[in-house]
Amino acid sequence: MINAYAALEANSTLVPWQYEPGTLGRDDVEIEVDYCGICHSDVSMLNNEWGMSAYPLVAGHEVVGRISAVGEAVSHLKTGQAVGLGWHSDYCKVCSSCGSGDHNLCNQAQGTIVGRHGGFADKVRANAASVVPLPQGMDAKTAGPLFCGGITVFNPLVQFDIKPTDKVAVIGIGGLGHIALQFLRAWGCEVTAFTSSDSKTEEAKTLGAHQCINSRNNADIEQAAGRFDLIISTVNVALDWNLYLSTLKPKGRLHFVGATLEPLNIGVFGLIMAQRSVSGSPVGSPATIAKMLEFAVQHNIKPVVEMFKFEQINEALAHLKSGKARYRIVLER
Repeated sequence: MINAYAALEANSTLVPWQYEPGTLGRDDVEIEVDYCGICHSDVSMLNNEWGMSAYPLVAGHEVVGRISAVGEAVSHLKTGQAVGLGWHSDYCKVCSSCGSGDHNLCNQAQGTIVGRHGGFADKVRANAASVVPLPQGMDAKTAGPLFCGGITVFNPLVQFDIKPTDKVAVIGIGGLGHIALQFLRAWGCEVTAFTSSDSKTEEAKTLGAHQCINSRNNADIEQAAGRFDLIISTVNVALDWNLYLSTLKPKGRLHFVGATLEPLNIGVFGLIMAQRSVSGSPVGSPATIAKMLEFAVQHNIKPVVEMFKFEQINEALAHLKSGKARYRIVLER
């Protein structure tokens, strides 16, 4: 029996809930959950904002724990091993994306909290291919947010071959952006933070930004015309995207990892005349997650977290929704 915290309907308080997981699949593992981050995607699923939630729903997809059981076909993971689990819990393993190592782009990939029960529980199950061991020296307490927020901002650095000489800006210094600043600084880039919060300016510089630009001041943004090779947008609100495009160098890229729900209002000539690009990406593959974890250990990169006990889960969710979290929330056993 697995003990969890579940939403019984949309926009409801989470309540203790048990379920019987059945026989462990031959290619699956069971993880005893020690820590689980809380992400805005959890809130979206709990409230059925994307129209694909099924109740009772156990959210939680930034899981860190120890293997408690392995299926009979699993040989690369061992009982007691420290591991993490992110947004995906299984892949088809036969499509062209899986075959080329881009498992995160598999159109049959199974979300950890989509049609499955996630990590707001004492245990969680997943296909072994989606579970990534923690490297030696990694702080398990702060590792959870790397499996969603961290890999979301690390993946573009690998996909687009970002170089140490590149000038990169990050829009939004929150749960995603504060990790992006750390990765980019360690990558060797010149790092700029776009933030609307004066209180975050000094924090952004501590985290890795060489300079900050007030995203509410169009004149300041205009002064950055033609400066950046890459801009990573982590926000979920509509901005003047044409203004931000003007700050890109020729062949520069505006890349979205934040789920902006409104259509993008972008003039095509700003793209054509300077051969600029607009793109987006999800989380990364297990191989890229493993690479990110090694990079984080090598450069002592850690998400800034606030800790809550699992039994404080509703209080933790309320804190996240308040917008006051600095910068990720992690539940601990």
